[in-house]
Formats: sequence, C-alpha cells, structure tokens
Amino acid sequence: MKSEELLIRPIAHIHCDFKEKFGIPRQSGLIDSARAKIVFLPEYRNPDALRGLDGYTHLWLLWQFSEAVRSEWSPTVRPPRLGGNKRMGVFASRSPFRPNPIGLSSVKIVSIDLNTSKGPIIEVAGADLLDGTPIYDIKPYLAYTDSHPDAASGFALTSDAPKLDVEIPEEILEKIPADLHQSIIDILAEDPRPGYQDDPSRIYTMQYATLEICFKVEGSTLTVTEIK
Repeated sequence: MKSEELLIRPIAHIHCDFKEKFGIPRQSGLIDSARAKIVFLPEYRNPDALRGLDGYTHLWLLWQFSEAVRSEWSPTVRPPRLGGNKRMGVFASRSPFRPNPIGLSSVKIVSIDLNTSKGPIIEVAGADLLDGTPIYDIKPYLAYTDSHPDAASGFALTSDAPKLDVEIPEEILEKIPADLHQSIIDILAEDPRPGYQDDPSRIYTMQYATLEICFKVEGSTLTVTEIK
C-alpha cells in the first residue's frame, strides 16, 4: 500500500507590511488597499509557469500557517469573534490551529512582472498573510464556480459588519508615509482587537511596515494616539 503522506515544499514566499499577527485582516479580500508581492523560490522562477495568468483577475493562494505549527491538534477551537470562550469545531472555523496548518486565501492580481532580478513577481491586493509566509501553490480563481453568494456563513461575521470610524490627528498623520495612509485606515476600520476585548482605556499597539501604531477604541470610534 502506498503511503498517504505527501511531502510538499514552498514554491514562493509573500512579502508584505504585516510584520506580526495582530492587525492582519481576519479574511482575505477585506483590505484591497493592502498590497503584497509573491516572490518565487529560485527553482520556480520560470516565466513559463505564469503563462496565461494575465487572463485572470484573482488567485487562490495555498499557504502555511508557519507561526502556528504544533505537534498536537485539538478538535475544537475558541474563535475570538465569539468572545474567546465558546468552542467550535476546528473544521467549522478558519483557525490557524489545525491538524495540517494550511491556509487558503483569495487575492486580486494587481500586476505581474516577469522580468525582475528575483524572477517573476506577482503583486496582489487583499492578502491576509504574515510577511514571509510560505506559499505552496497558486491557482486561478474562477467566478462561475468558486463564487457562491447565497452560501450560509455559520457563526462567521458577514462582510457588511459595521466598521469603526478612524480618527488620526493631523500631527500624527504627518508621520505616516503617504502611500500607507489608506491601508492603515482600512485595517484599523476593521477593528483589529480580539472580539472579547472592549476596554476604552486600553492602548493597543499594531506593527505595520516600519511603524508601531498605538490606538484606543471607544464605542464605534478608533483614535490613533501615537506613531512610533
């Protein structure tokens, strides 16, 4: 009997401004202003492998929760959006703590550059991956079969969940590079805090690109208090 185990190796890594888990969008496609680049490993830097990819607008990325690898697994997890106390089945969630730490994300193609010093590079929007995450495969997204608008979403939040109003004082906004303004506002509007935390006096810190962004939340308003 043949072994059912499969050895898979990364074909690429993603490079983006998410340097830590806190602040990463909870789903792919939520933050269109956040950009990332897919850089292939040397043995996969063949432009022929991307032939025809320019005919698509979106991709599926198959990747590893590289910072969540564990030797054991649990059949249940505690989704943060349910308060962190209620358990749900791991297969009814998108928790990174899985029997096999595999993630699946749908991203939008921004550009494809076949001739860089690092081989072909794909720039994408809407990624929910940590900088340096290994990617195992890339597949084209097919709207006619991959999209199910009427599908039930279980306990997961819907895409029309209320967003926070983000306030950044002018003197703080001046410290943020102009090309990061929109992505930072969009990320903060999604409320990076765990669902079980709602302390208006608490100062949270999120690392994004080279910045440490400090903020607090009161009601539906998020206020940036400092940029380090």
